[in-house]
Amino acid sequence: MMILISLCLTVLSVGRASAQNPPEWTAPFPPFKIAGNLYYVGGKDLASYLVTTPQGNILINSNLEETVPQIRASVEKLGFKFSDIKILLISHAHRDHDAGSNRIKTLTGAKYEVMDEDVSVVESGGKTDFAYGNDPTTPKYAPTHVDRVLHDGDVVKLGGTELVAHLTPGHTKGCTTWTMKVTEGGKTYNVVIVGSTGINPGYNLVDSKVYPQMAADYEKTFRVLKSLPTDIFLGAHGGYFDLEAKYPRYQKVGFTAFVDPVGYQQFVKERELGFREELAKQRAGR
Repeated sequence: MMILISLCLTVLSVGRASAQNPPEWTAPFPPFKIAGNLYYVGGKDLASYLVTTPQGNILINSNLEETVPQIRASVEKLGFKFSDIKILLISHAHRDHDAGSNRIKTLTGAKYEVMDEDVSVVESGGKTDFAYGNDPTTPKYAPTHVDRVLHDGDVVKLGGTELVAHLTPGHTKGCTTWTMKVTEGGKTYNVVIVGSTGINPGYNLVDSKVYPQMAADYEKTFRVLKSLPTDIFLGAHGGYFDLEAKYPRYQKVGFTAFVDPVGYQQFVKERELGFREELAKQRAGR
């Protein structure tokens, strides 16, 4: 069942254009405190996270340009100033996660920090994307200057909070999984925000001329994800970590609804199985 859901999400997250975005991309969702200084300010499907510190705040994922007002409203509903966002991060360089970056930088003056392998994509507005850059049916977006180029293992620090950037490539060359620690009720929890493991339609795992190491990169991603200590499981899409199903429980029991190491392990296991099945299928069809 989870694999089927994952495949559906992969189709939704593909960069190809349509006359209209999938409704899940722009549907609002109530903002809420996850745990410690970590808050959810995204929509029903496109996840966005606010990390608050005494020296300003960090936003993970700008999402679509048209959803920036939605993110701003969520931040302000929680009692924070949108202008206090000092650092902007993303999970990966697909327009449903980074098209709003230029607008957010303009509104807040935030420093934009992006994994090295995705920098050219965000700075070209999607034109150098290996899969969709030359596709005229794929919407492009405002190019956004990157202020700090990140590398695997780099740490983003602000106001005593640290986030670690883990390169988990394949879905994009610079796809990034973020980890941090939060403290709630006197206990410290490991947070993992998965970038993506999706294999979009048209991805060539076997003999891609534009991304020849794609399969090897997916292999690296699953090794990395399996190595991460995880208590609170989150991701770039709400569907990754069952946001809609967990939120009603969160309203009753609090943050423990998102403490789900077993669900994380199952997610990684099923995504890896899906990858191996697709790889075998493509190899058989060569």
